[in-house]
Amino acid sequence: MAKEVSGLIKLQIKGGAANPSPPIGPALGSKGVNIMEFCKQFNARTQELAGKVVPVIITVFKDKSFEFILKAPPVAVQIMEMASLKKGSAESNRTKVGSISWEQVRTIAENKMKDLNAFTDHSAMKMVAGTARSMGVRVTGASPFGKD
Repeated sequence: MAKEVSGLIKLQIKGGAANPSPPIGPALGSKGVNIMEFCKQFNARTQELAGKVVPVIITVFKDKSFEFILKAPPVAVQIMEMASLKKGSAESNRTKVGSISWEQVRTIAENKMKDLNAFTDHSAMKMVAGTARSMGVRVTGASPFGKD
């Protein structure tokens, strides 16, 4: 018989750096989850992503047990990493703070594809390029899509 779900918790935690301090401790403690057990499991599964922000969805069951799903790092974080930026532009329509190539856009789209609301590589790349534009990051090179 399936366990009964008592709640879902969505967090963004740096890979390999989960600890019981806020925001993790209060979010899990309010649901009665063993915080240290979550931290150990999360850190073990995200060692290779150390320092990168990793979204996680934690499903808490009535018996206080849990399971969690790791997502790919957010597109904005990957763009800042590729463009070597600390943050995006405050005025993205006026001030450009960096640039990435279409090949880098393709790499990010392929990495994030399972989490995006897109069916094709074409639409995923357009979503990533749109995020870059809204951050003030210019996408350089010839567009692989022509004039659409």
